[in-house]
Amino acid sequence: MALRMLGIGDYGASNAPGDVIKTLALGSCVAVVMLDPASKTVGMAHVALPDSSLNPQKRGEKPGYFADSAIPALIEEMRRHGSSGKIPAMFVKLAGGANVMDTNNTFDIGKRNVLAIKKILWKFGGGPVAEEVGGHISRSVKVDVDTGATEISSPGRENWVI
Repeated sequence: MALRMLGIGDYGASNAPGDVIKTLALGSCVAVVMLDPASKTVGMAHVALPDSSLNPQKRGEKPGYFADSAIPALIEEMRRHGSSGKIPAMFVKLAGGANVMDTNNTFDIGKRNVLAIKKILWKFGGGPVAEEVGGHISRSVKVDVDTGATEISSPGRENWVI
């Protein structure tokens, strides 16, 4: 069993039995989880911002940082692990997109991230089958490659699965 930890702007995939992909402390960031049942491939991206147009250099260095570049990069990574890469054939789940520190909703980055991700998924012909987004709590996400179970944890709460 290998644990693959993803930081902000990272993405990864696996179809190795026993593997787990995990990311921590999603505030306004969003974890995009893709599950391809045909190839038993699981992927995740830790998206921080909705649009890379303000920083094309960072997009080139870390495509997982932005919604508009993370989704295509994650699809390509899924393909490298045996997936067809076709979004309509996958189960997509979203977690995060909270408003943890911006109590006045001045920037609303979490909501903007979720909307940008959904827009890109729709371009690829799909959308999320489950989501745990918004609110005011930080979330960590763990996906089990064997079962596809997507477990969410948050301080002071019982873990739950989406």
